Amino acid sequence: MKKINGKKLGLLIRCLSIVLIISLIVLLVISMHSSELISKQKRYTIIGLLVFSVALLIFSFYLLNTNRYVVNYRKYLVYIFNTLVGLYLGGCIIFLLLLYGPYEGFKNWLITTAMGTMNHQYLCKWFYSDIEIKKIKSNNYVEEFKESMDRDLIEFTIDPEKSEYLNEYEQQILNHQKGDVYKLINLTVNGCKAYLVAVYDASRISLVVTKWLGKSGQYVYDMGKENEALVAINGGGFIDPGYNTKGENPLGVTIKDGVVISDKSGGYLIGFDHNNVLLLTKNEGASKALKDGYRDCVTMGPLLIVNGEKAVIKGNGGWGYAARTAIGQRKDGIVLMLIVDSNEFRSKGASMVELTEIMSRYGAINAANLDGGTSSVIAINGQMINDPIDSALRHRTRGVPTAWIVK
Repeated sequence: MKKINGKKLGLLIRCLSIVLIISLIVLLVISMHSSELISKQKRYTIIGLLVFSVALLIFSFYLLNTNRYVVNYRKYLVYIFNTLVGLYLGGCIIFLLLLYGPYEGFKNWLITTAMGTMNHQYLCKWFYSDIEIKKIKSNNYVEEFKESMDRDLIEFTIDPEKSEYLNEYEQQILNHQKGDVYKLINLTVNGCKAYLVAVYDASRISLVVTKWLGKSGQYVYDMGKENEALVAINGGGFIDPGYNTKGENPLGVTIKDGVVISDKSGGYLIGFDHNNVLLLTKNEGASKALKDGYRDCVTMGPLLIVNGEKAVIKGNGGWGYAARTAIGQRKDGIVLMLIVDSNEFRSKGASMVELTEIMSRYGAINAANLDGGTSSVIAINGQMINDPIDSALRHRTRGVPTAWIVK
């Protein structure tokens, strides 16, 4: 057998494997961002090559530490195999401890986050029984408000000359240029970017509906652009029985300019009356909504703040952590629109607790959660400024049936 310098060979393999690993990771990241550039099948090939490269790297370290000059290839292959098996078994043990161990935090996060989505509930149903899921959900929920909303609490008394503020949050809202229609405030929530828009004239807010109603949803930024909106955010939920619809049919009751677009009971109505007060009520059908005076409304929830009282939230609220959209109104009539992004792997974002705290901090006396996840979008002058991530971890949004716009 030909003699080989193990240390030189190990150094060469280590350098090549490191370069290969870095290149494959870059390709893998690109593939997550664009399925058009790299197909799903090619992505699996990249992952396979990445595993092989890691094995090469492990092999190189063994060569660097050997004092022998003749390479025993069979011995090294057994060593690599045992190492990979050890890593796999160790990872499995850690994962099982997270799933079924004494620490409840991971279990709470997984179940509430997965069950709060439309198409990822299987992620927790694989590992937990319906009884266990029900138990976790019973410890994480938002209590329903018993009091009805009092619209007379909204006074529409914005003082443009105010120079003293209750706190820094009120200052951020009220300190703006005269004549401004809105103000954009950048926030960070759980390490994720968030955007709060203060709209100073609620009469400039209206609901728009996809032009392909019943056939397909529409991107929020396109709806904003077509309606010459200064600001546009996503609206209510949509019917998605197979988790693969195009967002063509809005959930529950939808009313636009006093005209009924959809009519099914359930959930909460979130919208504005003819006096530009943000109304939050139970969805008891379109006829009741029209009697209550809604000019525009969508169906979603839960309600976060009513008459200045924050919702009683158990645990994380039962919706987990995700990209979120919420809307609220201050006593002075200023409307707050909040959008929170998620992270690269859709494991962070905001819970109902964070949404409630942010809305309360900025003075909302009424507030509610709108549709979230990939639907959460804010567009300024027709341009999307946040970063939604879909279920394939691609940086893009999806079509939705409704959006709130500011003109």
